This record gives sequence, structure tokens and C-alpha cells, in this order.
Amino acid sequence: MPRPYEFSSMTALVCFEAAARNASFKKAAQEMNVTPAAISHQIKALEMDLKCSLFLRHHRGVELTEKGALLFVVIQRGFETISETLTQIRERPETVDVTIGATTAFSSLWLTPKISAFWKIHPSITVSQVVSDVPGMTSRCDLTIHYGNPQENGVEYRKLFQDHIIALGTTRFAAEHRIARLEDLLKAPLIHSSSNETGWTAWDDWFAVLGCPAPKGRSFYVNNYMIALQAAQDDVGAVLGWDGLVGSLVNEGRLVKLVQESIPSPVGFHLRIHRRATAKARLFADWLVEAT
Repeated sequence: MPRPYEFSSMTALVCFEAAARNASFKKAAQEMNVTPAAISHQIKALEMDLKCSLFLRHHRGVELTEKGALLFVVIQRGFETISETLTQIRERPETVDVTIGATTAFSSLWLTPKISAFWKIHPSITVSQVVSDVPGMTSRCDLTIHYGNPQENGVEYRKLFQDHIIALGTTRFAAEHRIARLEDLLKAPLIHSSSNETGWTAWDDWFAVLGCPAPKGRSFYVNNYMIALQAAQDDVGAVLGWDGLVGSLVNEGRLVKLVQESIPSPVGFHLRIHRRATAKARLFADWLVEAT
């Protein structure tokens, strides 16, 4: 199974950060309570992995190369973010009653407002979201939200909704490309969203269900649905929208339905209730289904 992140050895990265910050292998070794040879070995391994030099070795110290300086800035920024988050967690200990996993798009467009409404009714129950677009990263949650038909035997699922898929864009985009009929969309720029999620309806599928040929306009590809929606709001192209998710964008006028045609979503959004779910998690699950 491929790793979700293209990382080198974390030990090597930590050693590199210490050496770059101190401009010295010796000082980095003292800080990490290891030998300078151990630091040198880790950095050489990192340079072999990256196929470039990260330091210029001098008699009295080391100096970052251009690529080394770039890597140092990025790593230091990441370590600072991790450090700040860990500090916040330590300073704010709390018991989480319910954990629910969802993709970035589903969390932003649908789930977060629901949780806010739930807290007003049940202020004593703490709900924590685990947001990830990487398959499997939310598997340890009490509840997870999936797009597709449940296929696992012995696993409890509750259906949330199954909506229609519509073509969306801005009023400016519609006017600029003179979109009034379904046929006009075939020549217009389209935004294609491809991600780790499976089963999402693509433009070719959408047009095929409506009895149309494949589109011939310009294509703009992104791997995140939220970016696709933002690109559509920036007049880059038309985007497919699941009306159960994008209702707020339409109601606010940020996107409009470009043509009257739509197709029913082939599958729905389901809430998976894991065996570890507590009574409070099930209470939230029941409320979420009823509030849909």
C-alpha cells in the first residue's frame, strides 16, 4: 500500500533540522545527545534519498546549500506548527465523547453546521471531527461518513441522503460563455475533480446519463473538491455539484444552476456506526440522521 505522504526518514529530517538551525553537526549532536558521526550519517542518508547536497562542509562548520535552505524553511515551519498544536492539546485537556470522520468537502459544506446545531441542544456532549481525504485515515473514529452503497457485512450503516447532481457556475461565467442550454455546456470550460474518494460522478458520466456526447471544451483538473468549488466561484469553469452539499453556496448566490437538467446521484451518503460507538455517539448518530 502506498504511503499517504512522501516523507524521508523522520529521524534524518529531525537531525537535519537541528544541524541546519545550529549550523553545526557537533552542536546538533549535543542537542540530541548523540555523536556527531550519527548526525553526519543521518544527513548523508537524507542527501542520498533526495539526490542532492544539503550542506557545504567547511573545516569549522557547515553551510546550507540552496536546496538545503529551502528544505530547512519548510521543515522548521512544519515543526513549529506541530509544536504549537501539541502545546494547545496539553494546555486544553478534555474528554471527547464522539469522534466522527469525514472528507474536507463534506465537513466544510455539511457536517460542521450540523455539529454546531447539535451542541446547542446537547452542550455537554463533545464532538470531535477527524477530517481527511486519505482513505483509511478516519477508521478509528466512532462514526464515519461515506459516499457509496454499503457493502461490508455486519457493519451498521444509516443513510443520510441521496441527492441530485447539477451543473454549477457563476452568473458571470454563464454570461461570458452564453450558457442557456445543455448543449452550451459541451463547449464550455469544465472543472474536473479527481481525488482518493471513489465513485464520484465525472462530467463524462453526467453528460452520458443525459444522452449527450463527451464534452469538448477546455478542462481544468484538481484533486480536491473544495478547490474545484472555489475555482468555479473564480469563473474558471463549470463544476458538478451535489445539491445536498452545495445548497448554501447556491442560496448565497455564489454559484448558480447553469442548466435545468440534473441527474440523480447513483449512490448516497451514509453514516457508518463502528462497533466502538458509545451511547453518546449513537445519540449523535440518531440526531444527525433525523436532522438531515
